[in-house]
Amino acid sequence: MSAIFSKIVSGEIPCYKIAESENFLAFLDVFPLAKGHTLVIPKKETDYIFDISDEGFSGLHLFSKKVAKAIEKAVPCKRIGVAVIGLEVPHAHIHLIPLNHVSDINFSRPKLDVPKEEMEAIAKKIREQLS
Repeated sequence: MSAIFSKIVSGEIPCYKIAESENFLAFLDVFPLAKGHTLVIPKKETDYIFDISDEGFSGLHLFSKKVAKAIEKAVPCKRIGVAVIGLEVPHAHIHLIPLNHVSDINFSRPKLDVPKEEMEAIAKKIREQLS
């Protein structure tokens, strides 16, 4: 059975898309720790990030860097935090989280409930910063 992220890649489940390439996809987390919290995934479903090929692993990180720079320009923050947890969804992914304090990347904090219209506006603002 496909993981939820594979269903997003195939278009079965909609997302707030930030960026897409042949091999990778970035979209807003619908349960964000901060506004602009973005997930970056390889399109090829692989459960554990360290099982991705070397080429795919480096490509995922370079794609994430490009997205992080766009988030940083679009969302007021001191920097973009990076986290790989890998337990919640069996599809490798990187969390890019706008940070102003160390506690902003604490995954035990309550998630934000951001209205659809605001999520769309945030995604658009980040997309506009991609170069």
